[in-house]
Amino acid sequence: MLKRRRFKQQLTLQDRLSAWVKQVQEQASKLAPGPERDALLKKVRQADVASHLHDWAKSPGLQPPK
Repeated sequence: MLKRRRFKQQLTLQDRLSAWVKQVQEQASKLAPGPERDALLKKVRQADVASHLHDWAKSPGLQPPK
């Protein structure tokens, strides 16, 4: 059986998502309106929703009782 290569991420998922969103927004701003730009902006919105869901799930109001 093969062992999986594992490594620790240096940045949190939130940090990596926000950096990726900034990069993709810059790419989209350089493109002319069209399907490619729309696809990039759709991915940005999905990442933004994922970030908000993560914040919501980690909020103190949703923590299990102690």
